[in-house]
Amino acid sequence: MSASGKVHVQICMAMTADGKIASANRRITQFGSRADHERMMALREKADAILTGAGTLNAQPEIRLRANAKPKAPLRVIASGSGQVNPAHGVFGSTGAPVVVLSTERISRPRAKALREAAHTLKICGVNAIDFPTALDWLHNDWGVKRIVCEGGGRLNDSLLRAGVVDEVHLTICPLILGGREAPTISDGVGFSTLEDAAQFRLHTRKLVGEEMFLVYRRAANA
Repeated sequence: MSASGKVHVQICMAMTADGKIASANRRITQFGSRADHERMMALREKADAILTGAGTLNAQPEIRLRANAKPKAPLRVIASGSGQVNPAHGVFGSTGAPVVVLSTERISRPRAKALREAAHTLKICGVNAIDFPTALDWLHNDWGVKRIVCEGGGRLNDSLLRAGVVDEVHLTICPLILGGREAPTISDGVGFSTLEDAAQFRLHTRKLVGEEMFLVYRRAANA
C-alpha cells in the first residue's frame, strides 16, 4: 500500500557527492549522465503524472515537463503554495498532457486568474501550505493518477517528505563537488527537528554505472 493510500509517490533526483542538486546561483542545474537521464525517463514511462515545484520550473528556460512518447502522456503537475508560476512559461503552450497547478489560499487573485487561463486547472489545496494528501486524493479521483514522479526541487521534496506521502526515493550520486552554503539540496525547507521524526527509508537497490551510483530507497515498513 502506498504511503498516501492511493497514489504511489516517487522522488527522482540527481545530486553531487556533497548533496547539491544545483549550484548556489542556479546556473548549474543538470549534471547527470546519459544513463541518469535514461533512468529518469524510465520512471516517467511508468508514471501517470510528473510533479515539479514552481522554483524548479521557473529556473528552466526550456520546457522541463515535456510529454514523452507513451500513448498516454503523464499529467503535468506544478506545485506552488503562493502561485509563483510564470504563466508565460513554455510548458503551458506545449502539446501533450494537460498541465495542472496546485496552490493554496495564499495565491493572489491576479495570479489565480492568470494561471487559470494558462493551465488546464488550478486546484486550491490548503490554506497556507499545500495539503498533499488531499491533493493526491484529488489527482487520483479526478485524473486517475496511481503513480506520480516528483522531479524537485528541494523545497517540494521537503514538503512531500514531511507530509509522509513518499514511497520511494530514486537517487543518483554524481562524481562532482559543487559546494556553496546556499546551494540547494534534495530536501530544503522546514525539515525535521529530531531523528525520531525524520522520514525513514530502507536501501532497496544500488548499482554503479560508470562513475555514478544509482540508489533506490523505499519507505520503511514502520514509518
